[in-house]
Amino acid sequence: MSVESVFPRLEPLLPSIGKPIQYVGGELNATSKEWDSAEVRWALMYPDAYEVGLPNQGVQILYEVLNERDWILAERTYAVFSDMEKVMRANDIPQFTVDAHRPVRAFDLMGISFSTELGYTNFLTAIDLAGMPLHAVDRGGEDPIVIAGGHSAFNPEPIADFIDAAVLGDGEEIVLAISAVVREWKAEGCPGGRDEVLLRLAKSGGVYVPKFYDVSYLPDGRIQRVAPNRPGVPWRIAKHTLMDLDAWPYPKNPLVPLAETVHERFSVEIFRGCTRGCRFCQAGMITRPVRERSIEGIGQMVQNGLDKTGFEEVGLLSLSSADHTEIGEVAKQLGDRYEGTNTSLSLPSTRVDAFNITLANEFSRNGRRSGLTFAPEGGSDRLRKVINKMVSEDDLIQTVAAAYSHGWRQVKLYFMCGLPTETDEDVMQIGELAKRVIQTGREVSGRHDIRCTVSIGGFVPKPHTPFQWASQLDHETTDARLQKLRDFVRADKKFGKSIGFRYHDGKPGIIEGLLSRGDRRVGRVIEAVWRDGGRFDGWSEHFSYERWARMADEALADEPVDLDWFTTREREYAEVLPWDHLDAGLDRDWLWEDWQDALDPSGALEVEDCRWTPCFDCGVCPQMDTEIQIGPTGKTLLPLTVV
Repeated sequence: MSVESVFPRLEPLLPSIGKPIQYVGGELNATSKEWDSAEVRWALMYPDAYEVGLPNQGVQILYEVLNERDWILAERTYAVFSDMEKVMRANDIPQFTVDAHRPVRAFDLMGISFSTELGYTNFLTAIDLAGMPLHAVDRGGEDPIVIAGGHSAFNPEPIADFIDAAVLGDGEEIVLAISAVVREWKAEGCPGGRDEVLLRLAKSGGVYVPKFYDVSYLPDGRIQRVAPNRPGVPWRIAKHTLMDLDAWPYPKNPLVPLAETVHERFSVEIFRGCTRGCRFCQAGMITRPVRERSIEGIGQMVQNGLDKTGFEEVGLLSLSSADHTEIGEVAKQLGDRYEGTNTSLSLPSTRVDAFNITLANEFSRNGRRSGLTFAPEGGSDRLRKVINKMVSEDDLIQTVAAAYSHGWRQVKLYFMCGLPTETDEDVMQIGELAKRVIQTGREVSGRHDIRCTVSIGGFVPKPHTPFQWASQLDHETTDARLQKLRDFVRADKKFGKSIGFRYHDGKPGIIEGLLSRGDRRVGRVIEAVWRDGGRFDGWSEHFSYERWARMADEALADEPVDLDWFTTREREYAEVLPWDHLDAGLDRDWLWEDWQDALDPSGALEVEDCRWTPCFDCGVCPQMDTEIQIGPTGKTLLPLTVV
């Protein structure tokens, strides 16, 4: 039976809200299917505003992979701003998709991609607006199965009460497998109801269903154990790893937004995974091993994307794009191909030790020469060894000297505050380093219009990293250190005005820490914050630390745990962590040993990149039955005709 669009009721109300264009849909390359033509129907959500969510690569890929199957229908939905929420509630309009404006509750499955934990309150808004019960246990046969994915799904315990399931890792293959299970269950007449299809998914070993696991606690608040409560449900759930990226050249038909979005470009993922071994980096740890797309695959995707979209900028994405084994050839040959056109290439993430002027010149050949961004992360050489960021101060100075001498005027440096073992002196070194950068730039360029912007974020310990056991720095100390640094830089008459300074206060990081390493008890806090009006917590203008702290006190009042317990407390090896039953492939003992290496009293021990050295036994390749896939392939971009 067809499901009616809510657009006839929605359209007359759009003039009364801000940015109505983001709720209209109809983008170039969007897919529209007849409801009755599909056997399985997905509503895919990125839990942020359209302008942030539409460029999200993960959602675009799944949207296309699903819709390529004639028996599957997939549509998109995004978080609505508060003015739209009020209008929808006042006029009884449910959470809808932007493709055909169908009610989200009518779909079989609702997939949410969480790249940050601060989207949890937006997710609850969508569930409530859809007319679905907030808690998974209260949902019936008429409600979609709610599945979480994305990086935050590697610890979905804080939202375990609100989701039916979670998947870890790459989504391309598992969404099709889930769809096949649901299709078969529906064809049989939905035997056993909701529990039966969830049990089938759980028994596969690739889908985590929180309700099939019981969590018990020790008197001091620590977890005693997490155990399955149904026969046939596995003790550990494995992540999914997509091998051979060339076989999955998505998106083939990238969406072109109607409204302005945060990234106005076509993006190609040139490789997935990173083995640099930065101890703070969850993305690098959970996406192992490295899998490169071939130079031919990259060239075909770039050409196809430009043909299908009309974008003038192509971003070559990965966690450290300049580490692609053929990046020099990729840059030169793409530069040759698009010489003299309006097409510019960008490399959003560049390591100091992977940067070279030849590469930078290739990427600025057809576009404007914008500033360069590097991420030393730690202020001192000592601290960079602790976090395994093997970049010395001299390395950085040589790199910026080369950049400034070749015509660049602006360099941006990204650091973190609150890293393990950090002292005030480590943070003050950031200021000294910035001054040395300006001094070097003036010397090599002979100019005084040299700029350096220092951007500082707060460190948040993340699951499945060597720092998952670390204590988080309290927000008062974070703010005091950053204020001291700011005063130090501004007081310098010679360099102060040439150094820009941007940082966030420490409070949002504490809440992110609560949501990153929390267990199921944190769900009460999330719900309380949402009921108190919490929305768009990832946006500084909407975030309220006071609300989160107050609700944490109230929601956890009867527990032996509190906000500090989840954030500023260091964990011991023997403690059961909320995500220990979720397998990212990393050996727990290897992570612990790497944590101990970071704290070595004689100086942190460095770990090299296993792409170019012998295996370090992190566990991923044998445990996940995967392998590193890197070039060089020796191939070229053909044809090499200039466009």
